Amino acid sequence: MTSHQTAQTMKPATAAKKLGVYLEATPAEFQEGAVSRGELNALQTDPPEWLRKLRADGPHPRPVVAAKLGVSIAGLARGGVTEPLTTEQIDALKQELPGWLRKERETQAGVRKETVRIKEMQAEKAEKDAARDER
Repeated sequence: MTSHQTAQTMKPATAAKKLGVYLEATPAEFQEGAVSRGELNALQTDPPEWLRKLRADGPHPRPVVAAKLGVSIAGLARGGVTEPLTTEQIDALKQELPGWLRKERETQAGVRKETVRIKEMQAEKAEKDAARDER
């Protein structure tokens, strides 16, 4: 009895998400077929020209736009950004620095600071608990 292994595949939308690209901007053949783990790894290791160009110029999906602007996805929505943006559009927003973007960056910085504070508090508590358990 021989074991038959089938290649694990994913939908193009999942592969695009893992690659950090906007699905609608990918070539038709990418959008229409399933992507195997091996193909995904090959795309990540040695990206073809279309993928390099898409990653460099966009249009970028919301998680990438949010990361490039230093805000959350919800912050993008609050700022009225619901469509994918190109690198050029993102750079223009960074230059303009509209009020909503400034406010969302401050909010994001506060969230990061609070996350660090909570982690430090938890680490301190864990240390105290460990010291108490040693006694």
